[in-house]
Amino acid sequence: MTLGSGDFTVIALYFLISIGLGLALSRRGGASLSEFFLSGRSTPWWLVGTGMVATTFAADTPLWVAGKVGAYGISGNWLWWSSAAGGMLTLFFFARLWRRAGVLTDLEFIELRYSGQLAAFLRGFKAVYFGVFANLLVMGWVNLAMAKIFTVLFPEQNAMWLTTAAALITLAYVATSGLWGVVIADAFQFLIAMGGCILLAWFALQHPAVAAAGGLEGALAPSMFDFFPDFSAANLNGDGLEKIALSAFLAYMLIQWWASWYPGAEPGGGGYIAQRIMSAKDEKNGVLATLWFLIAHFCVRSWPWIIAALAAVVIYPELKGDERESGYVQLIRDTLPSPYRGLLIAAFMGAYMSTLATHLNWGSSYVINDFYRRFVRGAKSDAHYVLIGRLSTLVLTALSLFVAFYVYDSIRGAWDFILSVTGGMGFILILRWYWWRINAAAELASMIAPLVIGAILALGPRLIDGFPVFAAPQNLFVIVPVSILATVIVMYAFPAEDRSTLEAFFRRVRPGGPGWAPYVAAGAGQPAPSRLRYLFVGWISGVLLIYSMLFLVGSIVFQRWMEVGVWFALALVGAGGCWYALQRDFAD
Repeated sequence: MTLGSGDFTVIALYFLISIGLGLALSRRGGASLSEFFLSGRSTPWWLVGTGMVATTFAADTPLWVAGKVGAYGISGNWLWWSSAAGGMLTLFFFARLWRRAGVLTDLEFIELRYSGQLAAFLRGFKAVYFGVFANLLVMGWVNLAMAKIFTVLFPEQNAMWLTTAAALITLAYVATSGLWGVVIADAFQFLIAMGGCILLAWFALQHPAVAAAGGLEGALAPSMFDFFPDFSAANLNGDGLEKIALSAFLAYMLIQWWASWYPGAEPGGGGYIAQRIMSAKDEKNGVLATLWFLIAHFCVRSWPWIIAALAAVVIYPELKGDERESGYVQLIRDTLPSPYRGLLIAAFMGAYMSTLATHLNWGSSYVINDFYRRFVRGAKSDAHYVLIGRLSTLVLTALSLFVAFYVYDSIRGAWDFILSVTGGMGFILILRWYWWRINAAAELASMIAPLVIGAILALGPRLIDGFPVFAAPQNLFVIVPVSILATVIVMYAFPAEDRSTLEAFFRRVRPGGPGWAPYVAAGAGQPAPSRLRYLFVGWISGVLLIYSMLFLVGSIVFQRWMEVGVWFALALVGAGGCWYALQRDFAD
C-alpha cells in the first residue's frame, strides 16, 4: 500500500502525541503505587469510562466483527452483544462496592474478604495465573492480530518488527507514567480510533460497487440486515448465510456472561474493569463511568464497524471463511485517500496500544502488589515498588511478543479455551459480595473444577469410543453446572471464614440483601434493607436501555422509521428505570 506525505504526517503526529502524553505525566504517575496503578483514585467518570471503551477496542475487534457479519449478517454480533447483561450487573451490583472496598487491585480484595493461609495462597496463585499466564495469552493474541494487520497493510515490510516497535512505544508511556498515562492516552486513542472507523464506513459506502447497486440494501439480501438471528434449520431465504445454532446462542445469552471469566467482562466486574472503577474519584463517578462505558461499547461503536463490514461483503464477494476478516483492512487500502489512510492506520495503532497498555499496567499491578510486595519483599518504599512495576511491564512486553510470534500455533482457539476452563467461576465471583458463607476454598475450587471438567470433555472423545462431543460454547451447559456443584460441595466441606474478618468486610463494603443477615442482626452494620430490589430494577432497565439504544441507532442508520419510535420509547423506559434505581440506591 502506498502512503503519501499526508499519511506519514498523521501517523507521526499520532506517535508524538501518544509518547508526549506519557512523558508529561511521568512524574505524577511515579509518585506512589496508588498513582502508578490507580491514578491516585481521582479520575473523573468520563475519563474512566472512555478508558474502559478504548481498552476493549482491540486492533482485531473490527476485523472480528467483519468476519461475523460476513458469515451471519448483522445478527452475528449477538456473540458479543450478549455480554450486555453482565456489564449492567457490574454497574448496579458491583461498581459502588469496588470503589468502596478501597483496595489497590481486585486480588487484594481476597484477603479483605477471606482469612488465613488459604486466602493468602489464593491471592498469590491468582496473581500469577491471571496477571501473567492468562494475561500473556491475551497480549500475545493482541500482538499477533496487529502483526496480521501490518501484513495486509504493508506486505513488503516485516510485520514482526513493526509490531515490536509499536509494543515498545506503548511500553515507553506505560512504564513512565503508569495508569495516568494510560487513561489520558486511552481518551486520545479512542477518539482517533472511532473517528477513523466512522470515516472508513463513510468512504466504503461511496465505493463504486456499493453505489452501483443503489446502496447496501440494494446489493445484499434482506436477511443480512436482520437484528435478530434466524434459528430455522433450513436456509429458506437462499442468502448463503450461516446459521447461529440455537444452543450456542442460549449458551451465550443464558450462561457465559455471568459464569465465565473473560478479560474486560469478568463476572462481578473484576480485572482491569475493577481497576478503572477503583481509580474513579468517588462511588458516583465509578458508576457513571461504567454506564458511559456500556453505552459507548455497545451503542456507539457497533454501527461504524457493521456498516464497513457490510460494504466489505459487497466489494469483496470472493472472500470466504476467515478471509472475510481481512476485508476490513482491505477497505483501508482500496477506499481511503490520503491523509485519511494514515488516520486509519493511526486508528488501528490506537486500538492496539490502548489494549496493550491496559494489560501491561493491570498485569504489573498483580505481579507487584499481590505477589512481590505480599510474598517477596513487603517492607519497601513506594518508589521501590514503582521501579519494580516498571521493570515488570518491560518483562511482560517481551514475553507477550514471544508468545505472539513463537507460541501462537499452540494457543489457537484461545477465547473458547478461556471461556471453557473458567466456566462456573462467576458463581463465586458474584456471590462472594452478597453471601457471608462463601469461603476461599470455594473460590479456589471454582477455578480448578472447570479446568478439570473442560479437560475431561476435551480429551474424552479422543480416548474413549462413544464419548459424547461437547463443542464450545455448548460445553458450558455441562461445565458450569458440574463446576458449581463441585464448588458448593467444597464450600461446605470447609469452615466459614473467620468472623472478625467477615465483620470487618461487612462494615467496610456494606453490601445489601439477606446474605449478610447474621451480621446485621449482630450489629456489624446496617445495609439498606431494600437495596437489592432497586438494583434488580436498575439491572433489568439497564439491559433494556442498552439494547433499545443499540437498535434505535441501527434503525436510524437503515431508515426503518417505524421501528425508530418503538426503540425510542423502550429506551426512555429503560433510562427511567435506571434513573429511579440509581437515585434510590444512592439515597440509601
